[in-house]
Amino acid sequence: MIILRSILFNLWLWLSMPLFAVGLSPALLMPHRYAMAVIRLWAHTVLFGLRWLAGIKVVVTGLEHRPKGAALLAGKHQGMLDIVAPFTFLDDPCFVLKKELTPLPFFGWFAWKTKMIAVDRAAHSKALKDMVRQTRVRLAEGRQILIFPEGTRTLPGEPGDYKPGVAAIYRDLDAPCHLMATDSGRCWPAKGFIYRPGVVTFAFLPPLPAGLKRAEFMARLEADIEAASRGLLRD
Repeated sequence: MIILRSILFNLWLWLSMPLFAVGLSPALLMPHRYAMAVIRLWAHTVLFGLRWLAGIKVVVTGLEHRPKGAALLAGKHQGMLDIVAPFTFLDDPCFVLKKELTPLPFFGWFAWKTKMIAVDRAAHSKALKDMVRQTRVRLAEGRQILIFPEGTRTLPGEPGDYKPGVAAIYRDLDAPCHLMATDSGRCWPAKGFIYRPGVVTFAFLPPLPAGLKRAEFMARLEADIEAASRGLLRD
């Protein structure tokens, strides 16, 4: 049954992308909010299929800590769902993503239109400076910058390798950093096509205050996100 449900959801997922991207492509010629509305509608469609085809329900907790307006948000990254779901519960999310993803059909078009922050990780220090510069611009537009400090997906319960790029943004902004934990990988794995029924939680945590030293910031960031994500796995 799990295999059949997984096949049905995969069909729903992969057919939905070209249907939305091509069918609603005129939004690419309109102001930002129209392209974002297409992505938001697509994300709700994916979660609808996830619930009724794969048996996976998504819940959001800690809403009192959810950022509104311009904010920096660092999250745990376990799979593709971490990129889809935030469009359904953040006002105007802006992801920090790998530059290699931007040429992709459909995905790249809407990433460009909605001004996601594309980073060329091979450029090292230049990439870091460019990321900070783009972040400053997007925050001035009132957006929520979502970065995954690990840089790549990790297995549920596996500790991440937290990269210092988020610290550079945090220092430059001199503002609080909001945190988000998740256990998404236990239902929607980073690899493979089998989806396991259950409940996925995205949990907003109390933000870290502005002004922390880099070492303390990175230590608290990792400790808080990892502890909360492991706690969700035990629920």
